Amino acid sequence: MKKFVKPILIFIPLAAIQLTVIPLISFQGIFPDLILILIVFYSIKEGQIFGMILGFALGFFFDLISGGLIGSSMFAKTLAGFIGGYFYKENDLSNIYSFNFLFITLLAGSVSSFIFALISYSNIFTNFLSLFFLQGLLPGVYSSIFTLPVVVLKPKSLIE
Repeated sequence: MKKFVKPILIFIPLAAIQLTVIPLISFQGIFPDLILILIVFYSIKEGQIFGMILGFALGFFFDLISGGLIGSSMFAKTLAGFIGGYFYKENDLSNIYSFNFLFITLLAGSVSSFIFALISYSNIFTNFLSLFFLQGLLPGVYSSIFTLPVVVLKPKSLIE
């Protein structure tokens, strides 16, 4: 239970930034997901089950505070924790401080965004391929760009 305190404390300002600042830098409805980056980071650091539980909890809290469809972010973030946890290596954080973190975030972000869009998107005239690229792959790419400071600067304070 003690391991969940730090990610939840980090979640609070990230959720505020996600809901207030990130829409200002969105590009035609495509925006990065800072909470997904947090979930993927802790999934790689702590493991798959921890990442799934964290994704479930943070997705549920985000659904509550954002006013979105309850369960859509929760399921998408749980799936992101599941995918990120595949790259967990015990006592080895090399995936966090290498460019692997960019690709893991791209994969988890693309799948998570696509599933979120599939669940909550209401436009019936959008085809599957358009939904995959516009609402799945592009937000994943945009989110992975936001992981560059972690890879380039390698802040050791995040690990402790």
